[in-house]
Amino acid sequence: MCKQYMQTPIKIGIIGGSGFYQMDGLTDIEEIEVETPFGKPSDALILGALDGRRVVFLPRHGTGHRLLPSEINTRANIYALKSLGVEHLISVSAVGSLKQEIEPRHFVIPEQLYDHTKNRVSTFFGEGITVHASLAHPFCPQLNECLHTSAIATGAIVHQGGTYICMEGPAFSTRAESQVYRHFGFDIIGMTAAPEAKLAREAEICYSLLACTTDYDCWHPEHDAVTNDMVLGNILANVEISKQIVRSTVAKIPDVPRTCICANALEGAIATQPDKIPPTTRHRLSLLLDKYLA
Repeated sequence: MCKQYMQTPIKIGIIGGSGFYQMDGLTDIEEIEVETPFGKPSDALILGALDGRRVVFLPRHGTGHRLLPSEINTRANIYALKSLGVEHLISVSAVGSLKQEIEPRHFVIPEQLYDHTKNRVSTFFGEGITVHASLAHPFCPQLNECLHTSAIATGAIVHQGGTYICMEGPAFSTRAESQVYRHFGFDIIGMTAAPEAKLAREAEICYSLLACTTDYDCWHPEHDAVTNDMVLGNILANVEISKQIVRSTVAKIPDVPRTCICANALEGAIATQPDKIPPTTRHRLSLLLDKYLA
């Protein structure tokens, strides 16, 4: 199934998180099941056209929100999108705010990521191949700028920059944890950007995140506990404008060869001598490696 669609690459992907289970405005819709060397993605991939641009959409937690953050097969998700030709990936995700000025229902486009997860596989590599991709700038600066411009145009209150700390979940923070995160200067907290951003970079996909703020975590004196009702209520309030922002961003992504840091992220990053890579590993990762080893 993947090889069929690689003949006509779909360069723009969208991953939706909590409450963002479909993309309004899609036409010519087709659902496909994609098998990867890392198993199945979270759900069927939804192909379609959005204002004339071909896109692919994937619900991160599966339709109906079936998967815990730690249960998401992120390697399969990113690999499947890569196999369809995706070069630009827009992630939409709910987050908690760690700063007074970032209020619930505001949007954030972070530029840095701190991975505080504990039980997740965060690389495609290993089993005979060592790769050290640079992640100094985990979100694509150029795609971030497209996303920010689109958010401003919708009239949304959007904060550009800042750091997203990714926790394991699924429980929300303790008050002590929340205070520590604030002490370290983090801006927002969520459960899914890692390893998503890392794997997107290894797949040489531009990755940018539209963070939808739902709460003040549990540090704020006016609400010292996060509830599912609170989060879902603010997600529903944000979801329509999120879709407007994403739709506008898709239209702004230039259909030209990329010049950003993401496009050739594995150049010079492969440490293993080619003749030492096990054939089974090389075959499994051919989609990522053939550009440099073929």
